[in-house]
Amino acid sequence: MPLRHAHRLETVITGALVGFALSIAPVLAAGDPEPPPAAAAPAPTHPPPAANSKSNSGMSTQKTRKKKNDQQSQQEYQEYIDGYKAARALVLDGKYEGAIQAFRALGHDDSAEVANYVGYAYRKLGDYELSKVWYDRALAADPEHVRTWEYYGLWHLEQGNKLKAHDFLEKVHALCGNTTCQEYVDLKAAIEDGRNSY
Repeated sequence: MPLRHAHRLETVITGALVGFALSIAPVLAAGDPEPPPAAAAPAPTHPPPAANSKSNSGMSTQKTRKKKNDQQSQQEYQEYIDGYKAARALVLDGKYEGAIQAFRALGHDDSAEVANYVGYAYRKLGDYELSKVWYDRALAADPEHVRTWEYYGLWHLEQGNKLKAHDFLEKVHALCGNTTCQEYVDLKAAIEDGRNSY
């Protein structure tokens, strides 16, 4: 097989594997909110084979490097998923200070999912200023992050601003496209219930 065709085949296979890995990522956190995507590993730099080289030794070195980089990327991604699940478990257990530390240790502060959970944990600890900072950070990362709009609406409700919470409910409605998504149902119930803490 000519070298040019082998390289194309390798590119197609790599693309298919990356697509497959990304498609199963939500399954890894079955039942949990989808974790944020891990930072993409930098593309490996492979020196081009010598122009008049007749051997494939350069190609096998490139393949070996690529395989090592792929394995390292998969391992890093799995560590990230495991860390994310552990941090989320701390939130669910009400261990908010530990959850904040665990989420921050992931190194993905600008991920909407991570920033949202950090904001949630600060809100549960009663630190509304820091909570707001993190909710704003989550929405800067993803202005359509429905869960952040819901939690930020609860933040406004806890601040006594029912009208602003209702505005956020309308934003959730617009993003979901219906009134049956869980974020809409939960925020609406909180607004109607009128409790002080959520």
